[in-house]
Amino acid sequence: MKKNNTFLFVLIGLIVFGTIYLVVSLTQNVGKTSTTINMEKSIKNLNTLYKGINVKTSTVSRSNSITSNEEATILPDISEYPFVVNPTTDAFITVYSSTEKANEKESAWLCQIADKFNKANIKINEVPISVGVRAIPSQLASEFITTEKYTPDLYMPSSSIYGKILDSYEKKYVEVSKSVVGNVSGIVITKKAKDSINSKYSNTNIDTVINSVINGECIIGYTNPLSNEDGLNYLLTLLNTFDSSSPLSENSINKLKLYQDKIPYVPYEIAQLEESLQNGTIDGFASNYQTYYSIPALRNNFEFIPYGINQNQPAYALGELTNLKKEIILKFIEYCTNDESKKLATNSGFNAIDYTYSGHDFIGTEIIDAQNMWKKQKNGSNDLTAVFVSDVSGSMDGSPLLKLKASLNRAASFIDENTNIGLVTFSDSVNISLPIAKFDNTQKSYFINSVKSMRASGGTAMFDAIVVAEHMLIEAQQKNPNTRLMLFVLTDGESNRGYEFEDIEEVTHGLRIPIYTIGYNADIDVLKEVSDINEASTMDAESDNVIYKLESLFNSQM
Repeated sequence: MKKNNTFLFVLIGLIVFGTIYLVVSLTQNVGKTSTTINMEKSIKNLNTLYKGINVKTSTVSRSNSITSNEEATILPDISEYPFVVNPTTDAFITVYSSTEKANEKESAWLCQIADKFNKANIKINEVPISVGVRAIPSQLASEFITTEKYTPDLYMPSSSIYGKILDSYEKKYVEVSKSVVGNVSGIVITKKAKDSINSKYSNTNIDTVINSVINGECIIGYTNPLSNEDGLNYLLTLLNTFDSSSPLSENSINKLKLYQDKIPYVPYEIAQLEESLQNGTIDGFASNYQTYYSIPALRNNFEFIPYGINQNQPAYALGELTNLKKEIILKFIEYCTNDESKKLATNSGFNAIDYTYSGHDFIGTEIIDAQNMWKKQKNGSNDLTAVFVSDVSGSMDGSPLLKLKASLNRAASFIDENTNIGLVTFSDSVNISLPIAKFDNTQKSYFINSVKSMRASGGTAMFDAIVVAEHMLIEAQQKNPNTRLMLFVLTDGESNRGYEFEDIEEVTHGLRIPIYTIGYNADIDVLKEVSDINEASTMDAESDNVIYKLESLFNSQM
């Protein structure tokens, strides 16, 4: 009888335990989104990977030298922006054109016009004339001019915004055309998002689009307004929408913070936004109609909503010009605006939309103040935590490591003191050179000294280092849930120790930490594979104007 009772008690205990276990198993994820569950799983898997790594930690020391945040901007050499149309005569003018009008493609509108102009055998007082065109982003061209590093004869930016910037620097110019060709800024947006906005707000325009972002109904990204004309126009449009009478008011700035809280990032190049739109990560991004028109994948699959200050493509004569150069400029502008050129412009996507901006008339000092304000407020109400992962393996010895150190020292000039920064180095093993902390003068001096002490030797455990950096970032986020996470990997990409790409891909995707890769004499395809996990970007440090690109990257992210 006792045996039967004992069996019965054991059976009842097993049933109760099984019921409790089943209930716990079924309810442990109640109220959690699939994203939360995936994040928890990714963190668990990350911890497992981390336990398999022998991590070292350096004893940090301070440097007596601190790079100033006010260090002068290092602009690229003009040779990095060669003529896309070469002058063909001794008497010629140099033109700086925005890149939607002129680029490396022969089909670009201004390239076609300039080529025809040069072949037309035009003369002034029997002197053969021609033009040379350099394709330079409007913001960079304005920096060349305002710093007096390089000055063209004719400046043809995307919009009058850049003429006003010249005004603020008291640079003398003559406006020779208010609009050489017409273009309009606009949001490239999914039809689903546009229909949803129209359904809720009974209208789809820039005001309702911005409201829908702030209300968490869609995500509209834009590029860095410190280096990109579309991004700058969108920033001014945001400020005008928030407070048209006083765009830089406290109310407007607070609303900008709300907007920034709703978008995942502000990239330094538009390609990243195009990829995010195609992948469905965002619902739209700020661009311009000619770019939208010239990319069939955008034109055929997405809608366009105009906004902002017209990209009226003005033309400004600069410098102390000879009478001959003045006449060449007038001849060229006349050629750009003749009937044949207008027809070609229309076929290229210009002059396509009848739209006129009616908002706040920004002056040059307001535009510059808006850019400076954005740099301080770009992270919204969140702060930022980033870890730099640096390759100090033997294959980096010599020039690659010198360039890597220069990049990190450059980064230190642009990181805000409220940003949380850590540094990891790797070769055969992984070393935490600098634990994460606020980038105040103390942390900055530790950072600079750590960079200075880097030496190259051994193998390359890149993916182990990424795991360690991700572990540091997740620990930081658990202490501060409102911080945004970011990872920068500087390497030649030749991993030959420890974990491989396949080991970290799923975990990294689940953590949603963007990994920006910068390659030094590297296999860029390998690095792009890493950055593509969470739609970040890759930069080739061996390419031209890398320092300027790094400045743009760090300004947009740090």
